[in-house]
This record gives sequence, C-alpha cells and structure tokens, in this order.
Amino acid sequence: MKRILLLTFLLGHALATLANPVERFPTPPDSPVRLFYIQRSSNANTVVYDANLINNKNLHPKSPVHTYWIRYSDQGQKEELSTIQRTLAYGLYTDIIKSEMNAFEGYFLAYRKRKFVVKLDARGAPIALFPINGKLQILKRVFVSVDESHVMPSVNYIELFGKDQTSGKDVYERFKP
Repeated sequence: MKRILLLTFLLGHALATLANPVERFPTPPDSPVRLFYIQRSSNANTVVYDANLINNKNLHPKSPVHTYWIRYSDQGQKEELSTIQRTLAYGLYTDIIKSEMNAFEGYFLAYRKRKFVVKLDARGAPIALFPINGKLQILKRVFVSVDESHVMPSVNYIELFGKDQTSGKDVYERFKP
C-alpha cells in the first residue's frame, strides 16, 4: 500500500512538473539589484537582468542593465553573454527618459513590440516595468517555451510573471508572439 501511495505521489509530481515547466527550473539567488530573469524550455540555463548601479544609488547612464547567464546545466557558474547573444537574442536597447530622473525606456532586441522602463522605485530599489495584461507591472521572471524541432527554433509562447505596482499582487500573462 505504501509503495502504491509513493508511486502515485511520484507520478503525480512528474505530471505536474511536465504540465508546468516553469516549476522544474532553479530560481536564481536573490539580489538587491535583480530586475528579472528569463528561463527557456530548452534547458535550465537562465539569463539574468540586474540593474547596473553606480555607487549603489544611480543607474549607470550608458548601461543601466547588466545581462548574464547562470549556467545551471553546467556547474551553475555565472557567464557573460556572447556578442551574438547580446546583440540578437537577449540584449536590450535602452535610452534615458529625459522627463524622469534616473529612468530608462527600452526593449528586447529580439522582441521590440513591448517597451519597458527600468528605474528606481520610491525606496531606491531597481525595478523593470513591463506591459503585462496591458498595464505596466513590475516584471520578475519570463518563461519562453521554445520549439527546437526545426532548423530554426521558434517560440511557442511566452509567460510573464510580475507584481502589480500598486497592490503588490502577483500578475501573469501568457501570449504567443
């Protein structure tokens, strides 16, 4: 009986993990400069986006975001993006918002349809505001389901996880680009 219960539990857990692939990936360690991170269905490697602060209080005017890998499929080491990854796949374009102090507008080089804002909140903590369900929300993580069965990989869907700026409640959106 115990074996049947254990087997049922393990099978249920395995099916739940397959049903929600985001749950099977490690979470990057917390950081006071963490903006958000991206994980893909293809492997556990994670692209991390941290605020690039000067003197721990202002965003760097030329490079407000530092993007890098955590290579969980190797030994969990931190690794800089390659030039191709930075300029085509995971890189960002940012430009200073002249009407707002220490704030930048930008977009992903691989997906320019949704612009985001990187700035410091009222407490001085860095945040990335991204359109989730049509409203600028605090972006925390992104999951990209990738189809690699063809010569060129394609995106099945993208999931956005964040927090409402006002209420602090979790927000979520899934869309096909």
